[in-house]
Amino acid sequence: MGFLEDWDLSYDEINELLTDNPSLRSFVMGYAAEVKCRNMYFRRHPEVTDIYKPDDHDRTEKGDLIVTYRNHRFAVEVKSIQTVSMNPRKRSGKIEPFYQCDASDRRLVIFPDGSSVETTALLVGEFDIVAVNIHAFTGEWDFVFAKNEDLPTMDGATRGAAKNYTHYQQKRLIKTSISIDLEPGDPYVRDPFVLFDRIIDERERGEAPAQAATIIEE
Repeated sequence: MGFLEDWDLSYDEINELLTDNPSLRSFVMGYAAEVKCRNMYFRRHPEVTDIYKPDDHDRTEKGDLIVTYRNHRFAVEVKSIQTVSMNPRKRSGKIEPFYQCDASDRRLVIFPDGSSVETTALLVGEFDIVAVNIHAFTGEWDFVFAKNEDLPTMDGATRGAAKNYTHYQQKRLIKTSISIDLEPGDPYVRDPFVLFDRIIDERERGEAPAQAATIIEE
């Protein structure tokens, strides 16, 4: 018996539950994006030999999905466009979409220079690619993908929590809120395997970036 049968919830009741609770809707969207990304891109690819979602409580494995492709292991972070960012700005009237690219919890990060911070920011080299769910753009399931090291860092940030980080730390921390165009271009691509192949080439040449710091989980 599935959860819906076990809970005795009708379609209308589920719809009511999600409609009346925006925070729950956002939460469910995040997990739905992981399922859709896995099924749409990775589950049936002939060169994907393994794919799984790490246990949420296992802090040693990074990424929302772990994909084995061409005998290489990849950590994929799945993120979604923030629904609120699809509303026109009050002053400019423009739509400026963005997605949150951070961890769910704060953790202690120790950098190679000996400095440390407690932050939710993800690290350069912490995962391999990000899969951005752009369902908010069209109302249909669709994703774009980018390599970890091609994402913007906090380098030069002067506002918010980032201003409290040193320049050294900022260069090694990915921005927690990343803007994206309605028609995403470079560094985003539609085919994740293009990026996987590039990363494999880099690994074989010894050019793959190392994680920029050590994470100490509680």
